[in-house]
Amino acid sequence: MSKLQLPRTLFPLGALALTTSLMASPALAETLNIGVMGELASFDTSQVSGGVWESQVLMDVYEGLFKKSPDGELLPGMATEWEVSDDGKTYTFHMREGAKWSDGEPVTAEDFVFGWQHLLAPENASKYAYMLYPIVNAEAINTGDKAADTLGAESLDGGKTLKVTLNHATPYFPQLLTHYTSYPVPKHLVDEYGKDWVKLDHIATNGAFKPVDWVSQSKISVEKSSTYYDADEVSLDGVNYFTTEDRNAGISRFRAGELDVLREYPSSRYQWLSENLPDATHMSPYLGSYYYVLNNREGSPTADKRVREALNLAIRRNVLSEQIMAGSFKASTAMVPPGTSHYDTQHMDLGSDDMNARMAKAKALLQEAGYGPDHPLNLRLRYNTSDEHKKIAIAVAAMWKPLGVNVQMINSEATVHYQTIQQGDFDVARAGWIADYDDAENFLTLLHTGVGNNYGAYSNPEYDKLMDQAAQTLDLDAREKLLEKAENVALDDYAFIPMLTYVTRNLVNPKLEGWEDNVEDDHPSRWVHFTE
Repeated sequence: MSKLQLPRTLFPLGALALTTSLMASPALAETLNIGVMGELASFDTSQVSGGVWESQVLMDVYEGLFKKSPDGELLPGMATEWEVSDDGKTYTFHMREGAKWSDGEPVTAEDFVFGWQHLLAPENASKYAYMLYPIVNAEAINTGDKAADTLGAESLDGGKTLKVTLNHATPYFPQLLTHYTSYPVPKHLVDEYGKDWVKLDHIATNGAFKPVDWVSQSKISVEKSSTYYDADEVSLDGVNYFTTEDRNAGISRFRAGELDVLREYPSSRYQWLSENLPDATHMSPYLGSYYYVLNNREGSPTADKRVREALNLAIRRNVLSEQIMAGSFKASTAMVPPGTSHYDTQHMDLGSDDMNARMAKAKALLQEAGYGPDHPLNLRLRYNTSDEHKKIAIAVAAMWKPLGVNVQMINSEATVHYQTIQQGDFDVARAGWIADYDDAENFLTLLHTGVGNNYGAYSNPEYDKLMDQAAQTLDLDAREKLLEKAENVALDDYAFIPMLTYVTRNLVNPKLEGWEDNVEDDHPSRWVHFTE
């Protein structure tokens, strides 16, 4: 066994002079007001829909084995020391002494084992269960083929040690352990209250804050947890997360001082904001892809590869990036965004740059697929409510119109949108994916057969085989080649419509410290404080 080596800086407790530079001395008690894009589905992590806004709330109230610094580096969380076997398959974590749930009960290794079993339980139907599949028997448990107690995670030494056994070495596993799928669940509360453990009058959390109020479609409020092991170093007294789907209204609330942070301001407002609120307007590189899902289920017109190729050929991505989004997105023809570690950006083959030639080919493909003036292609395009999503949808529909494609646009708030497309009730649907960890696998798994967030139900045996091979490949260069080959299989199949890559866009009160731009756009509130 050896000390865990990570792709990013990480210090075991013995080597950790705990980053006093990261921790501001508590000042006057303050409440942070954040405008987020949607509403949390549940404080039960097995029921989370996958929105970036949900991660913001959950990382404040829960803490995994590791946590993140303001700039995205990994730090010890519920684990303070750990070892990894030479073959990379066995991790041994030593739990933090004195760590407590907000009701005062100790946080133990058993809470992690139980939490992971809870997320994997078939009856909970977690869309994110696949995140734990690197662990021995996780997938079999999730599909109902094995019992929960066969999971390769066990609590030892009376809950002071957590031993995790993986199917194979997994380079991104340490980063995965900051994601909400790996958070613990308070077993003592589930034993007492069953599914009602998550209600606010029962819930306990183990992070720097605990939930105290929830007004549906309006606001979630959390307050500082007095039982958190670093409570004395947490400056904020609480955080309010306001559901702010109308981003322009969010800007008005920010300017009025009602919000200290607005997550993802409209791209169309960047120039005005940078000129009028330069100290508050943030934009930085981001590991995120904006794409359209194509329904590959039988009966949908987009299950036909010819239709998928035609729709891709007609998209003018530079127009979307430079004109519709005013340069606040970058054009993309791939799923994995530029800047992803140990990966070269791939590209969908769209043939000629001549749009006339592309449109002619697209028309021929649709005609071959049986569509024309007497039998037009009718598509339902779903997007979640947002001015920029609407602008992009209108622009795309206009690009398809010369092909004789009729588009019915359907919008709904984010949680409903993702629930609907999860059920397959669409032809084309807007989706975005922000990296849970800096690895190409995190994006490419979205197209693996059976994965919860594979909204289009795309399935290709060759793709799955390459992804499965990559998952078992220790050599990073060989693994990269397998992942790149897999992406090209999906790109050649026109499995989806890549369009744009993200940048982070946030308005941040200049009086805040401890809120730093980073490529994953994670900003734990436990580091944030107000200056005078």
